[in-house]
Amino acid sequence: MFRGSIPPLPTPFRRGHIDEEALRGLVERVIQGGSHGLSVGGTTGEPGTQTLEERKRVMEVALEQAAGRVPVIPGTGALRLEETLELTRFAQEAGAQGAMVIVPYYLKPNQEGLYRYFAEVAKAVPDFPILIYNIPGRAGVEIAPRTVARLRRDFPNIVGLKHSSRDLEYLSQLFQEVGEDFLVFCGLESLTLPMMSLGAVGTIAATANWLPKEVARLTELALAGDFRGARELHYHLLEANEAIFWDTNPIPLKTVLSWMGLLEKEWRLPLGPTTPEVEERLRAMARRYRLIGEEA
Repeated sequence: MFRGSIPPLPTPFRRGHIDEEALRGLVERVIQGGSHGLSVGGTTGEPGTQTLEERKRVMEVALEQAAGRVPVIPGTGALRLEETLELTRFAQEAGAQGAMVIVPYYLKPNQEGLYRYFAEVAKAVPDFPILIYNIPGRAGVEIAPRTVARLRRDFPNIVGLKHSSRDLEYLSQLFQEVGEDFLVFCGLESLTLPMMSLGAVGTIAATANWLPKEVARLTELALAGDFRGARELHYHLLEANEAIFWDTNPIPLKTVLSWMGLLEKEWRLPLGPTTPEVEERLRAMARRYRLIGEEA
């Protein structure tokens, strides 16, 4: 179903509005770079600062530009269940191949509440693949492996999970609970190879917006069992993976992409520019990976 590198795209803005031309360029860049899919509307895409109509339009533009060449798996989660259902149904109707639904943030629900929340989503789109997005650092709560296993048993369209945490023990416990055929994607860039060595099938890594070919190749090598080759790429990508988090994602990502001429250096509040010190580090990193020239 889904495998390999699925870059989470940032949402380009120009003078406060979605820059559809730049978004199309980002879609084309990752596809031409060999990515195995793409996602919009995840945390890298700043969905919390967008209206529902803007989030829907981002999905439409990405799907139009991808034109069926790779799977598109938009993030459709929101704090309110009703909005999550609306966005997930829209993704299905618009032609997406699946949806990624974040663990509800801020409220810190218990496991029974999480089960019921995802159960409602799964029941609303019974023939549409759903990836649970487990990101405790932003959500403030983690969905337990046993809760994931319960959901999988009850709803066959819950097919996988994006794990954005440094807790590798969680991954082992998860596979024991749900089986090794469950589709797990790494959500922390530098842990792509370690997670794939445990059974993850790919990565949803923001670094692939900078270096799509390299991230895609790493996942291909890991899936083929060539962990020596994958390890070489792991270390090659290490600084770029770390740089994504030198400030809050997607600030470093958008900063470098703006220097590459791919989008405007623009966010929505409360996100804002990084410090001159971080910019200096990012510029040096971008030059080392030849993302920009020495004169930039």
